[in-house]
Amino acid sequence: MKAKLSDRPVIRPLPAMDRARQVTDALADYVEDARLQAGDRLPAERELMAALAVGRSTIREAIRHFQALGVIETRKGSGTYLLKPVSRATIHMPLSFDAVHLRDALLQTLEVRRGIECEAGMVAARRRTARDLVVIEEKLNEMERVHLEKGTSGPEDLAFHLAVYDATHNPLFRQLLEQMRETFERFWEHPFDRQDFARRSFPFHRTLFNAIAAGDAEAARAETLKILDIVEEDIKEMSK
Repeated sequence: MKAKLSDRPVIRPLPAMDRARQVTDALADYVEDARLQAGDRLPAERELMAALAVGRSTIREAIRHFQALGVIETRKGSGTYLLKPVSRATIHMPLSFDAVHLRDALLQTLEVRRGIECEAGMVAARRRTARDLVVIEEKLNEMERVHLEKGTSGPEDLAFHLAVYDATHNPLFRQLLEQMRETFERFWEHPFDRQDFARRSFPFHRTLFNAIAAGDAEAARAETLKILDIVEEDIKEMSK
């Protein structure tokens, strides 16, 4: 006996694909296929609209999505630029917190950063290659030169730590810690615009390098803690 038409399951129409999602996937594929690197310029809006056959609003929605993830930035009068390489397979983990109370926000960030940064130092001590040590020491020597000349060395300090993160050979250490350091640097302008911020940590960068060079993970952890303990003390002192 044949089933009545009314008894048959309904075949529902497929939902329309999210055009903005299609555009973000296409942009990610383009970045990967073109082998674009941080600092490279993306095609203009008009070019993307023509190539992908979508409207301006869809392009802008996809761009806002990547901006929120910290992947690209738009510079007025210049264009849209890649901040970090991306592909369709990239997993994004954006960080956010309420920075109304600056002191608390920085100390909360430091709590998380302490655990990750100590682990990064330990992993770097275990995995560093001869080439890694050359790069780390080059950054350290430049940091020390600038520090002795000017009494401060913020950008050079960052370059040293980034080299340590790279020596872990795990890209997540650099990405996570770089975002946390950017939080500190953004807020240092006010109220921490002081050249002596964390200056007392200067000698421990050399001892951290020595621990990594010796392959001593526990010593690398101890030296990292010394640096971050001073950062915490200075935050508390300067925010009284």
